[in-house]
Amino acid sequence: MSSERPINPRFAEDLPFTEVDPPPTYSRQTDGPVAHLSVADGTGAVIGYVWANDADDAAGWVVPPGLPPRAVNAGASWLRALRSGKSRGLAPTALLAELAQGANDNKLSHAVPSSLMEAPSLAALKERVAGG
Repeated sequence: MSSERPINPRFAEDLPFTEVDPPPTYSRQTDGPVAHLSVADGTGAVIGYVWANDADDAAGWVVPPGLPPRAVNAGASWLRALRSGKSRGLAPTALLAELAQGANDNKLSHAVPSSLMEAPSLAALKERVAGG
């Protein structure tokens, strides 16, 4: 007598796989200069930087090391704002200008007033954010 049981037909059925296009996103890499905006949590502590470069249609989010989970979670709306800006067809720096005016401010985080600046490169911004 065999101890093997037949496979439930539900688990043996081939399921259809439907591939869908991912949402549009900005490139996450650039070698050119980047405009960037500081984002702070409700206490005023900087939790990240939204950056943009039009020449490479690039934009992204850079987070300082060692943030507590609450601060990391507060940054999620800024990632959603990046996806939304791309899906609306905005140039990266046009989205950054919109964000600098408070378009994405919420109870967890906000754009730091007058913090829109430029760095010579994304690498330089990341180095500065990392404390280098």
